[in-house]
Amino acid sequence: MTTFDPPRPWIASYADGVPEDLAPVSGSLIDIVEASVRDYPDAPALQFFGRETTYSHMLDAIERAAAGLKALGVRAGDTVAIVLPNCPQHIVAFYAILRIGAIAVEHNPLYTPRELRKQFEDHGAKVAIVWSKVVASVQDLPADIAVRDLISIDITQAMPFRLRLALRLPIAKARESRAALTERVSGAISWESLLANAPLPKSHPKPATDDVAIIQYTSGTTGTPKGAVLTHRNLLSNAKQSQAWVPSITRGDGCVVYAVLPMFHAYGLTLCLTFAMSMGARLVLFPRFEPDMVLEVMKKHPATFLPLVPPIADRLLRAANEQGVSLKGTEVAISGAMALPHELVVPFEAATGGYLVEGYGLSECSPVLMANPVAPNRVPGTVGLPIPGTECRVVDPDEPTKDVPFGERGELLVRGPQVFQGYYGKPEETQAVFVDGWFRTGDIVQIDDGGFVRIVDRIKELIITGGFNVAPTEVENALRQHPQVEDAAVVGLPSDHSGEEVVAAVVLTPGVAEPDIEGIREFARGILTPYKVPRRVFVVDELPKSLIGKVLRRQVRDSLLNLTTGG
Repeated sequence: MTTFDPPRPWIASYADGVPEDLAPVSGSLIDIVEASVRDYPDAPALQFFGRETTYSHMLDAIERAAAGLKALGVRAGDTVAIVLPNCPQHIVAFYAILRIGAIAVEHNPLYTPRELRKQFEDHGAKVAIVWSKVVASVQDLPADIAVRDLISIDITQAMPFRLRLALRLPIAKARESRAALTERVSGAISWESLLANAPLPKSHPKPATDDVAIIQYTSGTTGTPKGAVLTHRNLLSNAKQSQAWVPSITRGDGCVVYAVLPMFHAYGLTLCLTFAMSMGARLVLFPRFEPDMVLEVMKKHPATFLPLVPPIADRLLRAANEQGVSLKGTEVAISGAMALPHELVVPFEAATGGYLVEGYGLSECSPVLMANPVAPNRVPGTVGLPIPGTECRVVDPDEPTKDVPFGERGELLVRGPQVFQGYYGKPEETQAVFVDGWFRTGDIVQIDDGGFVRIVDRIKELIITGGFNVAPTEVENALRQHPQVEDAAVVGLPSDHSGEEVVAAVVLTPGVAEPDIEGIREFARGILTPYKVPRRVFVVDELPKSLIGKVLRRQVRDSLLNLTTGG
């Protein structure tokens, strides 16, 4: 393995109080919960529709659920599936699985049975903790991958009594709300019966630092989803790195974190499930993002730390302005998953009096790798600086052992304590993404003199036309500048003459009835070199996006391919 040590120009750009490096972590994720219980036993750990759960009560539930899982035969190293929205039971289930040394596998509860089947085939969990609304999807899995024990959770049981009572009222709105949140099920173990167990004995061994904690499935935007294997060390390190990045935020009841991002996603998992618990924070849980719900909580408990994506920031700001609700008190909002427009940053920071900074990460990296400093020197349009303990290189994507001259474009390689162990059951794919111990992100970047990183594009989404590489992001940014274009996705379609041709799908600005397609292409010619200009432009009503707002270019490409070939 190479001992190459690249320069770290970003250190000089760190905000005051952020350390250059961090000491190695020890223990397990259970320890961060127990530390917060020790320091803040009676402080609220969780808040759900106004109902609070203290740290001591949360740990008691974790120990009882862990005992219940052990009684079902779950042992250290077993995989246990979680199929839940954000709710208190989700946190308890996650840590209960880890407490007995088992491996948590998070799933999107809105996945179709077919999507769930692919993941269950991969990880082979025989026990699943599932939202009552989607129990049928898990029960319908084929016999060869069927779970042995299915635990059903009615998330309304974590709500205040008055709300549960209101949901039972014989009126249409109450029936609709109840139907959206829960469903009667049969053939499953109730969550309440699991918690009826006596707490797990304190003598029961905890997992080791390098034991596997979770299998986190990648988003699948560039191919078939793969399970990233993350250890307690990986996740503990990333929680510690995140803490170090925001030294102005102190531990304890004064720290309020909003879980508006889904916790089954790596971004929400680390910044809510682990970071918030390590801070002894009040974690306010939202099963889905609704601006009105968030603003109601803002009135009493403003978010000290708010992980989000740009569409959430935009909707929240609009709703706050419309309703006259103050966002003051929000100290740090961190945005990820997609580019953060500067025109959103300015009004959001004015409304909150805090910072809105962009970050960057990957499921394989627990996920946080970079973030803009929470300081006036942040640089809009970049994903910021590598966080403490994270090393970076920029290499020739065709020769990944060859570094490119500083400041030039190349593939980003990273290493650090948060980088994963590999893809579950896929040794060849694991080997393909590591070069001498460095993880290949697949992202093309530039690093400036201050160490700020700018994402240019993804290697797998580059379009090769006539021997030239075209970055879809660059073309999309040009198209969005046209007054008729609200949003755009650019992909490559097969061409008999040039390998691929550049094609765009655009969403029109509201009010535009007759798009000037040739005018849009001519506009792009004024910004881009000719081979980058879309040969064809298709108007669509909307672009397919992931739950956290990423445009799914692969789906766009498939749709346009079907459209153009008549498939």
